[in-house]
Amino acid sequence: MKYWPLILGLLPSIAWLIFYLSEDKKPEPKKTLFITFLAGGITTFIVLAGQMFVNNIAIGVGIQEHSPLSFLILGGLEEIFKFLAVYLVISKRPEFDEPIDAMIYMITAALGFAAVENIAATYTSSIQNILETTTLRFFGATLLHTLSSGLIGYYWAKSILTNNSKKILVFGLLLGTSLHAVFNYLIIKYEPVIVPTIFLIIFALFILHDFEKLKKIK
Repeated sequence: MKYWPLILGLLPSIAWLIFYLSEDKKPEPKKTLFITFLAGGITTFIVLAGQMFVNNIAIGVGIQEHSPLSFLILGGLEEIFKFLAVYLVISKRPEFDEPIDAMIYMITAALGFAAVENIAATYTSSIQNILETTTLRFFGATLLHTLSSGLIGYYWAKSILTNNSKKILVFGLLLGTSLHAVFNYLIIKYEPVIVPTIFLIIFALFILHDFEKLKKIK
C-alpha cells in the first residue's frame, strides 16, 4: 500500500508523456528523455526553495498572497527554471537537432516537475481522497505544466528558426508565465474543477496546433 502514492503520483506525468511522444514523428532517445524528466523533477526542489524566499520578500513589500502579481511572480519562477533545466542540460546535446525538440523536451521537463508535485500531493492525501487527487492533477496541474512549458518550447523553437531571437523567447516565457498565473487564479476564484479545466482544454487546442506546425518543419 505504501507504494500506491508513488505510482499514482507518477501516473499523470507518464500518461501525458506517452501522449505527447506519440505525436512526435522522430522519437527522441529514451536516455535523453529520462535525463530531461529527471532534470525537471530536480528543479522542483530548487523552485520550492526559491518560491518560499521570494514569497517572503513579496509579502514584506506589500504584495498580497493569491494576488495576480503574486501568481505571476511565483509562476514565473517555475517556468524560468523548467526552461533552464532544458537549456542547461539538453539544448547543447546532438539529440536536440530540430525545432520541435524544443517543445518535446520542455514538455518532458515539465512532466518531471509535475511528477514530484503529484507524488507530494498523493502522499499527503488520505486513502479516501488519493484517487480524486490523482484525477484532479491529471486534468489540472499536470496538464497546465505541459501547456505552459509547451508554449515556451514553441516560442523557443521560433526563436531558433529566426537566428536565436531573444525577444521571441522572452515573449514565450511571458506567455507561459501568464497562462500559469491565470490558471492558478481561476483555481482560487472558482472551484478547482470546472472553470480551470475548461480553460486548459481550450488552451490545449492551441498548443496542439502549434505542435502540428512544428512537426512540418524539418
